[in-house]
Amino acid sequence: MTTLWQDPGWLAGAHAWIDEQATRLGVERTGAIEQPHVVRWSTVLKVPTSAGPLWFKANHDALRHEAALVSRLSARVPERVPPLLAADLELGWMLMADAGERLRAVIPEERSLDRWLDALEATARIQLAFEDAVDDLLALGVPDMRMTTLAAGYARLMDEIEAEQRFRDALPRVTELCEELGTYGIRETIQHDDLHDGQVFVLDGRHLIMDWGDACVSHPFFTLSVAIEGVISWGLDDVEDSVDVAPFLAAYLAPYAERYPQLSPVDLFEASRVAMRLGWACRAVNGHVADDLDPTLARLRMFVDGRA
Repeated sequence: MTTLWQDPGWLAGAHAWIDEQATRLGVERTGAIEQPHVVRWSTVLKVPTSAGPLWFKANHDALRHEAALVSRLSARVPERVPPLLAADLELGWMLMADAGERLRAVIPEERSLDRWLDALEATARIQLAFEDAVDDLLALGVPDMRMTTLAAGYARLMDEIEAEQRFRDALPRVTELCEELGTYGIRETIQHDDLHDGQVFVLDGRHLIMDWGDACVSHPFFTLSVAIEGVISWGLDDVEDSVDVAPFLAAYLAPYAERYPQLSPVDLFEASRVAMRLGWACRAVNGHVADDLDPTLARLRMFVDGRA
């Protein structure tokens, strides 16, 4: 079935907008626009130009806020989130310069996970830069997954997916872990919520954090669930728990040690331990897609069992 993103009329409108923005930017399109990525909720178009490839992204209504969010992010941390070349915030359209190579392609070539050390530190500093902007982020439409709302969201998810009883029985655990994590006093902020090696790009030695469509406002340490437990711990050869994740966790926590000197290294480690388990509940709620139950169940198993 043809999606909206493949509809000739929609594509013609997107192409016209891209050409208009390219002209405004003083670059010339040098070939046909390609469409390398199409899913229900978004599409990406590749635009060959005299200044190198440009990338267009459009989201469906629930993720339309990403354009406004990336605009805010790139203004505050331009060294880590490249600025938009053009955006239509009403439509949720974005035009971006090429961000280089995905970490997913670089790591197998280098046979090293070390680039994650800088990427994780960068993620922490992005989050810290937005501790004072929660109200603004929520006003943009960024999902509210704060610890005061997470248990209610989890309960709604249980009903929506007609969850098995053991997942329903974990609801009090969501509340308990939220309360425990809250005792450390770390402020909630922007949280990527899907930080894997396909979302980190390498450009001129810099590591750029991309694709903020799944971002939410929540406890920042929830980002460790996917990044460390879901990706790094599996190592270079996709073997679970084959990597000592301590150096990567330390790289992420270092900026928080600076911002929260009242917290000891043990405090930060314990907070991260709680958050990595609870973060899977956040990911299940925030990332659930109707008619695509398997990823949600895997995340719930990570929360309840510690294994997918």
